Amino acid sequence: MPSVPSQLVPSQLRMSVVICVYTEERWDDILAAVDSVRDQSLPAHETLLVVDHNPALLRRLAAYYGDQGPGAAVRMLANAGPRGLSAGRNTGIAASTGEVIAFLDDDAVAERDWLHHFAAAYADPAVLAVGGRTVPVWASRRRPPWFPEEFDWVVGCTYRGLPPGRVQVRNVLGGNASFRREAFQLTGGFATGIGRDGDKRPLGCEETELCIRLTRARPDAVLLIDDRAVIHHKVPPARERFAYFRTRAYAEGLSKALVARSVGAQAGLSTERRYTTRVLPAGIARGLRDALLGRPGGAGRAGAIVAGVAAAAGGYVVGAARARGSGGAGFAVPPLPEAGAGTGTRAEAADAPPRPAQGRV
Repeated sequence: MPSVPSQLVPSQLRMSVVICVYTEERWDDILAAVDSVRDQSLPAHETLLVVDHNPALLRRLAAYYGDQGPGAAVRMLANAGPRGLSAGRNTGIAASTGEVIAFLDDDAVAERDWLHHFAAAYADPAVLAVGGRTVPVWASRRRPPWFPEEFDWVVGCTYRGLPPGRVQVRNVLGGNASFRREAFQLTGGFATGIGRDGDKRPLGCEETELCIRLTRARPDAVLLIDDRAVIHHKVPPARERFAYFRTRAYAEGLSKALVARSVGAQAGLSTERRYTTRVLPAGIARGLRDALLGRPGGAGRAGAIVAGVAAAAGGYVVGAARARGSGGAGFAVPPLPEAGAGTGTRAEAADAPPRPAQGRV
């Protein structure tokens, strides 16, 4: 797709930024994420911090930023749905007022032109979603020698195998993504029962499932990744270890099984087929070549790719069996909370019982 000339950048486009947070242990990271949004060359219309059932964190953020209501530059919201990232995002979407809603991880910082590059892509009215490039910031200050770039999705980052530039894709990656409001009017929002829930098993794929539903609802929709829209994502020490690598790969298999049940295996695994038949074999070959040349980590990277594939495949088999046995129970696409739901900063709002999800897939 040709690039959009700078003079076509819709500078008047109102862009809301949603950051979902859940633990005070990331306090400094949360403040850094908000500061990076405040420093954008294209100012955000608003920043919404959605707190996932943590009254103490909600109170602390309200005290730090001020108990600001609608119209404030930074707003604090309690997750109005069940625990987890999907419901938190849905709460932010419902409370936001921009034409475009962008999502930033709570342990990431955006480069200064992040929103500018998103906005440029929306000059094309067919574009309903735009993602960016996520760069890992390793706690040890360098990539572990055994950790293959092909598996950077394990730590929430852009992985080797994605095409460079501004390209059309099946799905964007949720920690660095944006959607037109119309996308959620068409789909109903992120599905619950899939994706992250605090520090529990590291599931994912909620944005993949949503993007596939979106293009089914609007077949002419264009979804893009622009690798100039960059964020830097922290990788804590625990996620640099092989144990986490294997656990995350297994959880990805579980999540992919849910996606396949929701949208069908053909759509749910279309990108993964190319990844497993082309990208990963090339990665194994590179690792083995480096090992033969005496370069550090080569054999480890090749072995990690094999182990990651095996773990993901095992997770998929288990997830598919569970999905068949449960009939899809627990995986649902609820209607978005009504506009303004969860927008207060009262601590009791964060402890409100979740509303039952409807519209099961």
